[in-house]
Amino acid sequence: MVGSRVQLTKAGREYKACCPFHTEKTASFWVSPEKQFYHCFGCGAHGTALRFLMEYDHMSFPEAVEELAGRLGLPVPHEGGGGAAGADTQNAPLYELLGRVARFYAEALAHDARAGQYVARRGLNAETVQRFALGYAPDAWNAVLSRFGTREADRKALAATGLIIERTAARAEGHYDRFRDRIMFPIRDSRGRTIAFGGRVIDRGEPKYLNSPETALFHKGHELYGLYESRIAGGSLKRLVVVEGYMDVVRLHQAGITYAVATLGTATTPEHLKRVFRLVREVVFAFDGDRAGRSAAWRALQHALPEAREGREIRFLFLPEGQDPDSLVGAEGREAFERRLDAALPLSEYLVRELSGQADITHADGRARFAEAARPLIAKVPAGVYRELLIGRVAEVVGLPASRLDALWQEGTVAAAPAGPPAPAPARAQHSAGRGSLVRQAIARLVRFPAIAGTVTAAERAGLEGCAEPGADLLRALLDDLRERPLQISAQLIERWRDRPGGEHLGRLLEREEVLDDAAAAAVELRAALEKLADLGAEQRLRALEAKSRTSRLDDQELKEFQVLMSRKTIRDDKPGPR
Repeated sequence: MVGSRVQLTKAGREYKACCPFHTEKTASFWVSPEKQFYHCFGCGAHGTALRFLMEYDHMSFPEAVEELAGRLGLPVPHEGGGGAAGADTQNAPLYELLGRVARFYAEALAHDARAGQYVARRGLNAETVQRFALGYAPDAWNAVLSRFGTREADRKALAATGLIIERTAARAEGHYDRFRDRIMFPIRDSRGRTIAFGGRVIDRGEPKYLNSPETALFHKGHELYGLYESRIAGGSLKRLVVVEGYMDVVRLHQAGITYAVATLGTATTPEHLKRVFRLVREVVFAFDGDRAGRSAAWRALQHALPEAREGREIRFLFLPEGQDPDSLVGAEGREAFERRLDAALPLSEYLVRELSGQADITHADGRARFAEAARPLIAKVPAGVYRELLIGRVAEVVGLPASRLDALWQEGTVAAAPAGPPAPAPARAQHSAGRGSLVRQAIARLVRFPAIAGTVTAAERAGLEGCAEPGADLLRALLDDLRERPLQISAQLIERWRDRPGGEHLGRLLEREEVLDDAAAAAVELRAALEKLADLGAEQRLRALEAKSRTSRLDDQELKEFQVLMSRKTIRDDKPGPR
């Protein structure tokens, strides 16, 4: 499949080419048929055939699946029988109706002098109007109704798409148009089909923007205005900038910033972010610098935290007072606006700045308050390198070592430690020279050979429950998932975990050249790592109980656990061999 878009050259068991995702003269793009994986050693692009289609052709995940299945002549199964394919067939008349209404609005804009003057006054040219299929809803109660709703079935379809509203006043019957005397912005799905509309008043009126309601085709918490136009704009889509208004998106695209999108009358949702990160690794939120903009940015940050991980950039841009993206890009142009985007605050710095403004960090009480406010936010971030770095950044402000702050958070307090000998530092994962932590080794072997999860016994899996090492949650989840739903090849695992916490780590681990190239040997190493991690987890729990016993009395359950752990430690220490 990659070879149909990139000219590949055989190189041993693999293939190479100049990378299609960045400009280069020496081939650094490698495709492994055995791993079903591609990787560029120049720019870091990597993934499976599905990821390639999503990044090269800017397809959504379902579109990429349909494309691959079509090439192989295979049907695509959908949950619930009919699934998306059945829903598309059932809703085909609604898509067709919305398309016809969009063309009607576009014709109305072309023939209405007042609407045309407004569009010109806002600085939009004819090419932009056509690219976004902008239109005008006539200033009438029944312009759409009278043209498209002559039959009862037609009126039901118009109501189902939110284009008309049923009258509710006493003694009033019938329907009327939802959109009247507004510039119309068709909202399109990933295939370019109109699924809803946004309308902006021309003169004065409320509300300033009016959106279609939720329908069978349109869910505002999932859709982003301008995403389709960004995908088809051409070139490599590297980042997306999220703004607040339709006109902001249109003006930015016209200025050459063809990667602008907007939420649809709602705050940024986790579903929005998942869609964004399927296409790009960088997102910049651009907000007005007023109070409303700052509030919207803070909500966006909280929704973004579960999607924050290494390999992704989330940044925040606050515009000068009284400016929005529409006016600012018109005043200063593309290059100046993009310099602002390049200098936008990283998520970590924005988080620290906002929390610092809520506490006086010049004294201990304020720093403790700062740390306590940061704790629930950091807890939303998936385990991994980015989370560790974020803890380190917060620890800088608090004035504690990162490991000590994390330990205090785990204990449920950031107050000063009690007087007396300091509690022992938590045990860290053992490392093998040059190969990373035991958790990383275990996960790497599962990624390379998913089927070896079936060799892990229930007792070995249970031994991981007490392990608190970074990445242990991901390792436990992988083992449980693969034992319940076994897989044979790495590419299947990468795609299954593509949008799950930790999924990005799995792809990066697969890029590494492993010394082992044999499943049986990998299974032996996996089980050895699990045994060591179980011992490490037991040591961590034992130290925690010892620390607690110095400041308070252990209850009966904890005392019994302490005795069991001490017995196991004695047995381990008495074992012959290297330790």
